[in-house]
Amino acid sequence: MTEVAPVVIIVDDDQSFRTFLSRLVSTIGLKAILYASAEEFLAARPPDGPACLVLDVQMPGLSGLDLQRELASTGHLLPIVFITGHGDIPMTVEAMKAGAVGFLTKPLRNQDLLDAVKEGISSDRVARLRRDDIAELRKRYESLTAREREVFALVVTGSLNKQIALQLGTTERTVKAHRGQMVQKMQADSVADLVRMADKLGISAQQ
Repeated sequence: MTEVAPVVIIVDDDQSFRTFLSRLVSTIGLKAILYASAEEFLAARPPDGPACLVLDVQMPGLSGLDLQRELASTGHLLPIVFITGHGDIPMTVEAMKAGAVGFLTKPLRNQDLLDAVKEGISSDRVARLRRDDIAELRKRYESLTAREREVFALVVTGSLNKQIALQLGTTERTVKAHRGQMVQKMQADSVADLVRMADKLGISAQQ
């Protein structure tokens, strides 16, 4: 599957600065999408591929920190590089604690911004791959029958077929059949593989 080209999303109410940032990121082969306000960005379609959000802290309407909180509340997790003309330590700490990859003050060094953007896109690429992986695992898991899910949850605890049969009140032969179907549907190569899948899905024997 071909990856969608990464983009840099620039949200700043200063048109000349937006243009400057767009030209700057183009020097490392990245396309920029420009918005004049947080509200304009929120009304637009989210990016399809890896992205990094370059965000002015103080803007009319929603501030950059407001937008960061809004994105976090809706689960739209994008790496953010904040830019401000007058930041302070509490503001920086709040932004970084909430997951920002950078907090740069004007006048900024071009290389600092480019480094932060590259870090943001790299982290978003990893996060997207992880989300895709979990979504695929979830799809496989949902294809299991109720009994196969019970067997799955017990297999990953290290229980033997005999122990699983006793706990589920069935025969060892039946457990073997369910286990075989479950392993095939989950496309697992080993118990260790199943354990890793269960960890990603948050599956436990109690479920």
